[in-house]
Amino acid sequence: MTGAPGLLRFLLRRERFGLPWWLLGATLLVLVQSTQSQNLYGTPDELAKLRQTIGSNTAVIAMSGPTRLLDSIGGEVVFEIFAFVAVVVALMSMFLVGRHTRAEEETGRAELIRSARVGRHAPLAAALALAGLADVAAGTLIAVVAAGTGLPVGGSLLFGAAITAVGVLFAALTAVAVQIFENSRAVYGAVALLLGAAFVLRAAGDVGSGALSWASPIGWGQRTFPYTGDRWWPLLFPLVASALLVAVAAALLRRRDFGAGLVPARPGPAAAGRSLRNAYALAWRLQRGSLLGWAVGLVLLGVAYGSIGETIEQYVADNPEVAEFLPGGAADIVDAYLALTVGTAALIVAAYGVSSALRIRTEETSGRAEPVLATATSRLTWLAGNLSVTLAGSALVLLAFGLGEGAAYGLTIADAGQVPRLAGVALAHLPAVWLLVAVVVLALGWAPRPSAALGWVAVGYCSVVTLFADSFDLPGWVQRASPFAHTPQVPLADLALTPLIVILVLAAGALVTGYAGLRRRDIGY
Repeated sequence: MTGAPGLLRFLLRRERFGLPWWLLGATLLVLVQSTQSQNLYGTPDELAKLRQTIGSNTAVIAMSGPTRLLDSIGGEVVFEIFAFVAVVVALMSMFLVGRHTRAEEETGRAELIRSARVGRHAPLAAALALAGLADVAAGTLIAVVAAGTGLPVGGSLLFGAAITAVGVLFAALTAVAVQIFENSRAVYGAVALLLGAAFVLRAAGDVGSGALSWASPIGWGQRTFPYTGDRWWPLLFPLVASALLVAVAAALLRRRDFGAGLVPARPGPAAAGRSLRNAYALAWRLQRGSLLGWAVGLVLLGVAYGSIGETIEQYVADNPEVAEFLPGGAADIVDAYLALTVGTAALIVAAYGVSSALRIRTEETSGRAEPVLATATSRLTWLAGNLSVTLAGSALVLLAFGLGEGAAYGLTIADAGQVPRLAGVALAHLPAVWLLVAVVVLALGWAPRPSAALGWVAVGYCSVVTLFADSFDLPGWVQRASPFAHTPQVPLADLALTPLIVILVLAAGALVTGYAGLRRRDIGY
């Protein structure tokens, strides 16, 4: 453990710009949900109507949590937001531990650190301590915000503690995965799969008898029942599991070679196949797993949204205040709901597009771009190969959501025509997604080092403007700076081609300008 405190200070310094955004995102989710829920369901009668409307809707329960939480307004906030905040904090913990352990070994920086007076377990201990501090900070901020919006203090403290416990558990899971797998992509894929399994087990348990929810870390957190039961003892499950997983990770660390994993990487063939014949094929090969994961996730999200489309009219009839949050109000409730869900999905797809485009910078800084560019492959071909995945992948992921929502909604109303209809509605948001991708490419060309921060700030800005502009009473010019504000809100409004063409022209201009910058600068700097 020698050197662990110094390493922790170093990691805190490295994360001083990125970590606050994770904390801000989780806190804003709770702030907005708590404020809106108390405005909508501030009386016992309104809360009773809500229980009657969604208490028997299996799709809503699967997305949110156990219906016992609906017994109080604070519990309703937890019902709506807990699973999503838990996923955000779990991903934060996963990336913090993975980035400062396995990724450091891959790049060779961990070897330089270990050459100093640093113990074998110090890097892992520092990474876990960093994730733990981040989880505690997230839980504290959530408790303060929840209590500050008027919810009971005791329940707010339990709410924050439950979120912290989930984050700590997934940090420990990542520590074990780091010892097993030899590259960070495999680590993130394995932990993300476990996170998805935790969500599915929780959903299946809440819809059924509740037994399966006890097999899920997210279920453990929800079954503390903040504001409705205030049970602290379920937190023993994630805390004990985390301690055991950390002990397992430490034991595995002593038994593996530095830089390697317990599961060795499978050697590739001596000669590349046709699937790696050019830069385009290589880019698709490198990102196919990530693309598949995003597509599956968006399909499932579309199915969840579409399955409750038929009941939205009754829901708004029982809770007329909800119409204020739908685009167009209550004039056409179903189409307003569909426009809202597709717009939300487009923001998620924008996050995929930004993360995919930033792989260009990752290939540069890791040194993998140089061997490719040392061949007859030009910079234009290399950039176009990576962008082919990003642009086409964004379209595929957005289409996957539209098909999933259309299929689920079409089944509930016995109308197969909803599938192509909602697929087209989803693709109407593609120009706005591509413009955010183009902004990242522009930054990669002329300001590569802050390109990641600029890309994620753009996604965050568009998300806040799209989802919370009315709640925050933002000025009109602030809203108009987002390309999603100029995207027609189909199917609620007619499809207007002019703004979409303008957005595409701006995206094309940014892509060309970004390539011009890439031609002029050194690769890797």
